[in-house]
Amino acid sequence: MRFIVVKDWVATYANPISISAGEQVELTGRQEDWDGHIWLWAKSADGLEGWIPDSLFDIGKTLHLAKDDYTAVELSCQTGQVLSGIKETHGWVYCRSADGRLGWVPRRNLEQL
Repeated sequence: MRFIVVKDWVATYANPISISAGEQVELTGRQEDWDGHIWLWAKSADGLEGWIPDSLFDIGKTLHLAKDDYTAVELSCQTGQVLSGIKETHGWVYCRSADGRLGWVPRRNLEQL
């Protein structure tokens, strides 16, 4: 899918959390609703913290192992920029810019072409 940016976005975190499938993650209990989707505050094995989608885990288990690889890297972008969408979840789209940069952009900041 291709998208045009309809509202500028600036990446929030300089050193975002990244986890690998099968990695054990500490969930702190903090959660946030983003456009109707639940995000959980987590700490990875290497000590990085950040928001992750609740669908990445089987909630209710005492051991929290990631089902898939995930990175919280965001993509700063400007209105009018065209991006290629790779995947979408929880109100965000993982995009590639024309210069090859990758990261998440809020879906509400994009319009599908």
